[in-house]
Amino acid sequence: MPDRAPQPVERQLPTEESRDLIALVRDIVQGEIAPRAAEEEEAGHFPRQVFSLLSESGLLGLPYDSGLGGGDQPYEVYLQVLEELAAARLTVGLGVSVHSLSCHALAGYGTKEQQTEHLPAMLGGGLLGGYCLSEPASGSDAASMRTKAVRDGDDWVITGTKAWITHGGIADFYTVMARTGGEGPRGITAFLVPGDAEGLTAAAPEKKMGMKGSPTAQLHFDGVRVPDARRIGEEGQGFTIALSALDSGRLGIAACAIGVAQAALDEATAYAQDRRQFGRPIADFQGLRFMLADMATQIEAGRSLYLAAARLRDAGRPFSRQAAMAKLFCTDAAMKVTTDAVQVLGGYGYTADFPAERYMREAKVLQIVEGTNQIQRVVIARHLLGPESR
Repeated sequence: MPDRAPQPVERQLPTEESRDLIALVRDIVQGEIAPRAAEEEEAGHFPRQVFSLLSESGLLGLPYDSGLGGGDQPYEVYLQVLEELAAARLTVGLGVSVHSLSCHALAGYGTKEQQTEHLPAMLGGGLLGGYCLSEPASGSDAASMRTKAVRDGDDWVITGTKAWITHGGIADFYTVMARTGGEGPRGITAFLVPGDAEGLTAAAPEKKMGMKGSPTAQLHFDGVRVPDARRIGEEGQGFTIALSALDSGRLGIAACAIGVAQAALDEATAYAQDRRQFGRPIADFQGLRFMLADMATQIEAGRSLYLAAARLRDAGRPFSRQAAMAKLFCTDAAMKVTTDAVQVLGGYGYTADFPAERYMREAKVLQIVEGTNQIQRVVIARHLLGPESR
């Protein structure tokens, strides 16, 4: 099939600086990410050199304070960068989102001394982060975690297992939630743990349906000793910190989902214009034209939804409900759009010779991570109706 380059998304960006930023991202995508995405995903290769380049280019700390190594960009801009990266390779887009999530606790709740000591390297010093909340027996019910941190003089000793950790085993630091008090959400505290801490080991990476280039692994904490100076926030504040981070992280997942969906639409549209049946391009057939029109509409609706939530966040207004809506809608839309893209390509869509099947496999995980879409519906319903009666 002839190679048709998709037209870039027309973006509404607030400043000339942000337009230059998107242009830089597109240059990196075209030169360093997209050409090797399919091959490296198939081989399960994690592109650490790409993350080093993104860090050198100032793209790993975009929504954070420039005085601490960040990029001073509003979430409205940061999320559109994520979308561009995810459209080229979800391993990269979601990896940047997870890294940003892992910096959130320290940036939002750390002391000035902690921020000055650690954030410059985390945001712009080539480091890569991971976020440790889920456990083998506590996923959606994160408040039931069993990983413990016990005070020992000026240190904390962490013991337990975390699960489904993106960048597990390769991250330079982890934001870790551990139980320091009684049962329930009020007994959880946040810690910043070095990736090379003694007693911290990673299991073999999970064998996943998609995103094979992004390592996801359990982390085992066998008496990992962390100084109290690496405790983030107050004792017992960890669950509040975790939920705050997830509200922002869900917007990152929404943006990544729209990126994957956009890539699938671009692939399907190019194929439909080039593939001929019954003497004409299949793009001439109304049934297929309507399918592509619906795909494009879902993408535009999802993009508008996550950007509206981002603008609330940038204005300092509550956005938890809107973040849950964006995560829910955008990831469901990505699953539908990528499935339809495979259908447009027909038999070719089911082969690894075309990227449509990879987009479909990757879209599925976005309905699960950072709160399943069933949990998003719970969050939205509670905003509408209040908590469930007991």
